[in-house]
Amino acid sequence: MRSLTIFCGSNFGTDPRYAEDAKALGREIARRGIRLVYGGSAKGLMGVIAESALAEGGEVVGVITRLLHDLGHMHPGLSRYEVTDDMRSRKARMSEMADAFIALPGGLGTFEELLEVMTLTQLGEHSKGVACLNTANFFAPLRSLFEHGVKEGFMKAEHSQMLLLEENPGALLDALERWQAPVVTKWIEPVTG
Repeated sequence: MRSLTIFCGSNFGTDPRYAEDAKALGREIARRGIRLVYGGSAKGLMGVIAESALAEGGEVVGVITRLLHDLGHMHPGLSRYEVTDDMRSRKARMSEMADAFIALPGGLGTFEELLEVMTLTQLGEHSKGVACLNTANFFAPLRSLFEHGVKEGFMKAEHSQMLLLEENPGALLDALERWQAPVVTKWIEPVTG
């Protein structure tokens, strides 16, 4: 694993543990010599993880949209950055650069990015690991939603369980190194009766 794409909030959230864990993950990524790719912002948890990786001597690449760049959201100290035309091209570029993905707590953008890369794994378009730093059990409701999707016949258990959830940054990176893509198809045979 040479390059990780991180999805996370451009806000800080209400619990100080979100920023503390973002710092710890950024440091651990840098210590392991893994390139950190993220949305390029200096705001919220995005800024926190970039700052901590940079402070540890890590390589941090930002991929930011023209709109957010022009609004002044770009982190000024990145190793390098790219400006894309829109969100779709930004996500595609971040995915191209990734060997695996980690989501930290965040809002709609984080959820959307996380679910897109999981969907691409489910469809077999890539076989890159997907994980969440589960600070303060933030992602437990998502895990419950996946389990509900399995119970209701919309999702296979293997796809529900492919998302790694871990509270400790080091343990999360270790688990992601060992991650294997599910080898089942997405489609479920209809129940006949």
